[in-house]
Amino acid sequence: MLRDIAQPLQVTTGQIALAWLLPKGSDIVPIPGTKRVQYLEQNVTAATIALDGAQMARLDAALASGKIAGQRYSDFIMATIDIMATIDR
Repeated sequence: MLRDIAQPLQVTTGQIALAWLLPKGSDIVPIPGTKRVQYLEQNVTAATIALDGAQMARLDAALASGKIAGQRYSDFIMATIDIMATIDR
């Protein structure tokens, strides 16, 4: 779905995600991963992308609370986290 919005605007899906998040309020601060200068430039440019009401509504519906569920990490990584939590105690 992000691609469907990004392609006509000739931007990346990451830029769409940031463009959706930025107008959510001054108390919302995205922290995008930026490994290369190119990605930093894309992230900065995302602030200039104005999504229309229909695009925002579509993203809001898809990303509504409770729509996305599941583990953040794979079972293997979760087991590692559990081990590390035990060691830190």
